[in-house]
Amino acid sequence: MLKRRVFNFLDVSIPGDRYGYLFDQFMIVLILLNVTAIVLETVPEIHNSYATLFYRFELFSVIIFTTEYILRLWSCTENKANNYSHPILGRIKFIFSPMALIDLLAFLPFYLTAFVGIDLRILRILRMLRLLKLSRYSPALTIIWDVFVNQRRALTAAFFVMIIALLFTSSIIYVFESVAQPEKFGSIPDAMWWGLATLTTVGYGDVTPITVGGRIFASVTMIIAIGMAALPIGVIATGFSNEISKHEFMVTWRLIAKVPLFSNLDADQIANIAGMLDPLRVPHSHVVIKKGEEADSMFFIIAGEVDVKVDPEPIKLRQGDFFGETGILRNTIRMADVVSVTDCQLLELRKDKFNELILIYPELGQHVEQVMESRMAKKTSN
Repeated sequence: MLKRRVFNFLDVSIPGDRYGYLFDQFMIVLILLNVTAIVLETVPEIHNSYATLFYRFELFSVIIFTTEYILRLWSCTENKANNYSHPILGRIKFIFSPMALIDLLAFLPFYLTAFVGIDLRILRILRMLRLLKLSRYSPALTIIWDVFVNQRRALTAAFFVMIIALLFTSSIIYVFESVAQPEKFGSIPDAMWWGLATLTTVGYGDVTPITVGGRIFASVTMIIAIGMAALPIGVIATGFSNEISKHEFMVTWRLIAKVPLFSNLDADQIANIAGMLDPLRVPHSHVVIKKGEEADSMFFIIAGEVDVKVDPEPIKLRQGDFFGETGILRNTIRMADVVSVTDCQLLELRKDKFNELILIYPELGQHVEQVMESRMAKKTSN
């Protein structure tokens, strides 16, 4: 179904999907070039010399962004996870989702100029919102967004602690400095500028206490401010660590689910196996296994194709197959070279983890051994 294929191409990250990967990279480059163009347009000499080029590039970008938005709106009904399946209500819900609004803002300013009189400087600022589209194509920015969403309660608590500290320090410094410096500390709101600069450890220095009591209190505040500044940083750092671990786990989970050997396992079993397998990408013509080397791991093919270099002709292995099991089962050296025919997405299972795996799930070890014996019998017959 065409709509499903469009949805998968635009929204679903499939390991080994070269065209989807190239599209994501193209969009990232296009967005970065747009931001660069917006910045350069503010330089009068550059804008005057290349105004036509800037306009043509803007038109090209708007066509791409508009087409992408229309295709996403058309195919969003295939997204069952977010309940967009209804042909009308689902699309309305999609239109008001955060990422769809960002997509809309990427090209809307261009059309505003055609129907609404708007200051060109404001238009440039609105076009700069295209930078937010990177969060759709960059896993790193997605992780950043997830960190702030998941840690919003802790960050909100840290923010309120900062507000309380700001009010407290501003009130105390007002008591010490209001008489000596009425123009700078004449009220608590005036003193908040000093409190904010001190608590954030910025310390502009344009407003400083001059009384003995004010300086002593300022010294204590500066020491406390170090810990205050570390509070939200610690929350964000912990959030990053958790999100990165979660992201790596989910990537491995999706890869494991594509291996037929593990297809009958339940969620808990896959979760146990996820920590044993290491994702690995290799380019075409890469020697994954070299004959004569020590056998220290086996590999599962998630995407791509490899050749096992045996006589009289190589054995081709594709998605769902595995290789390298003979060496670790028999404790021997590698018996043949294994070379990637295409770019490949693999999962590597180290020897120690393999031994651990078959202790937990002996039926998996039996299946691997049966496949090995079948291959050896076929090789012998040839």
